[in-house]
Amino acid sequence: MTYLSSAPLDRLDQHRQQFPALANKAYFNYGGQGTMPQGAIDAIQQAHEYIQKIGPFSGASNGWIMEQAKQIKMAIATELSVPPETLTLTEDVSVGCNIPLWGIDWQAGDHLLLTDCEHPGIIAAAHEIQRRFGIEITTCPLMATLNEGNPTDVIAQYLQPTTRLVVLSHILWNTGQVLPLAEIVQLCHAQPKIVRVLVDAAQSVGMLPLNLTELEADFYAFTGHKWWCGPAGLGGLYVSPDAQASLSPTFIGWRGITVSSSGQPTGWMADGRKFEIATSDYTLYAGLKAAIAYHQQWGTATDRYHRILQLSHSLWQKLSELPHVTCLRNAPPESGLVSFTMEGQPHPAIVQALEQQNLLVRTILDPDCIRACVHYFTAEAEIEQLVEAIACAQATNL
Repeated sequence: MTYLSSAPLDRLDQHRQQFPALANKAYFNYGGQGTMPQGAIDAIQQAHEYIQKIGPFSGASNGWIMEQAKQIKMAIATELSVPPETLTLTEDVSVGCNIPLWGIDWQAGDHLLLTDCEHPGIIAAAHEIQRRFGIEITTCPLMATLNEGNPTDVIAQYLQPTTRLVVLSHILWNTGQVLPLAEIVQLCHAQPKIVRVLVDAAQSVGMLPLNLTELEADFYAFTGHKWWCGPAGLGGLYVSPDAQASLSPTFIGWRGITVSSSGQPTGWMADGRKFEIATSDYTLYAGLKAAIAYHQQWGTATDRYHRILQLSHSLWQKLSELPHVTCLRNAPPESGLVSFTMEGQPHPAIVQALEQQNLLVRTILDPDCIRACVHYFTAEAEIEQLVEAIACAQATNL
């Protein structure tokens, strides 16, 4: 792959100045929560002021909210290459995953397949479904394929005639591995009884160039507060047109239903609103729209992804050269997530010591490691600073 050359420093500095959180720290936690650009913060504040000005519950504000919802769905749809009517606005990835998890008409004996790299919240939801409906759950070992092996082949070995749903992440949140999603979806859909695929897209949306129509995943749950650097509390779910009819809403409110002239419920909305519930913080729509637009000022999704790879390769290479540091991946990363282990003090103590130097990374429990995330606007100097601090921590044993 050919990477972009480093951006001129003046352009990078100018772009970074719009992120207030970068002023006093080296930030490597984009996989947990992104740093919002000032334009997104301002957009949220302006939206609050406008709603209060025209009246929070008025015809004018309701019309404005509907237009904002339309605009943010259009912005997201453009980024994901899907029709806007296939999108449901949610609070976060967990809500997006719970919609299909609970919306399937589970029967005792049905089979759900997880991977061993899924987030605990999703695993817990699956286990509660197992308890209530008597389904079978198995877990396939994808963590072992980080450096060798084919994830698609592993999943194929664990599919059963009764499998109804496979739940996996497009980018594994703990190791940063990018799964061959198109191949996995093709495998699942080719089974004698079609197997639906639910994707946890917490780490892929805002990082990878995406065309969900071509990927053909049935359910793709994402958030705006990580790699899109939008406000916390706003995410979404893509449901393919083929899968939508078979999915029932679980939590139900006025946004998802149709009503008669007398105000009585008559059915469901025909598009992604079917799975939306009721009142939300609508001002976040403006914030996420502004954040997406700001990223587009830098370049295309492909441009941004190539720069992420350039920077993650740099971090991976520098960490690999340090004694007593082992990167989990033995080849250049495919994403902006770089996970590694360090000998000496426990990883939580290392992370805490780094934070005292305004270097923000995080620990992962399984596998036991430290994770650093680089975005396209991460500065090379920040990477140097992090690596130097890790080297010093080794020398002084913290």
